[in-house]
Amino acid sequence: MADLPDDPAFRRRLQEHRESWQFSRRPPRIETPGPGQESVWDYPRPPEVREAGASLKVVFAGEVIAATDRGLKVVETAGAPVYHFPADDVREGVLHPSSAATFCEWKGEARYFDVVHRGKTATRAAYTYPDPLDDLGQGYGRISGMIVFYADPMDEVWVGDERATPQPGGYYAGWVTSKITGPIKGAPGSEGW
Repeated sequence: MADLPDDPAFRRRLQEHRESWQFSRRPPRIETPGPGQESVWDYPRPPEVREAGASLKVVFAGEVIAATDRGLKVVETAGAPVYHFPADDVREGVLHPSSAATFCEWKGEARYFDVVHRGKTATRAAYTYPDPLDDLGQGYGRISGMIVFYADPMDEVWVGDERATPQPGGYYAGWVTSKITGPIKGAPGSEGW
């Protein structure tokens, strides 16, 4: 787990980003969860690491490239759960490091992979937090080195026996199932949620 750098400018920028979220900005109509469902509006911010609670599977180029019963999920206010696979539960050779990286104010730097299998390539379709920040005590160290797949470029993604769909908008890697209610951020008009 990464400690925060001893750089006052970095720490100031990080704190500004963490505080910029508008806690009071919520959509006018939040769906009420039914039995066995969770509202994404009951998820915490900063995000929290939880057990996935179901088997996870990714199909790409017609074959299962990742499957686990040891997955984790990261839940965050307004977003669909983001599922993390242990790296040894991902088919060897399908992840090709990309030069792309992003930075999350809570978890730190994400490094991306292209997914390549049987002549098919999905660019920047997976990522990992190789050395997540864990200064908030939220357990982000648990996701170190685990692999996240975006649902949209994959043929199929599964949570238990339910085929999941991508979180709206293409930026977030959440998987949407019938177990969650929204509205879910990512679609136009959801900026700032």
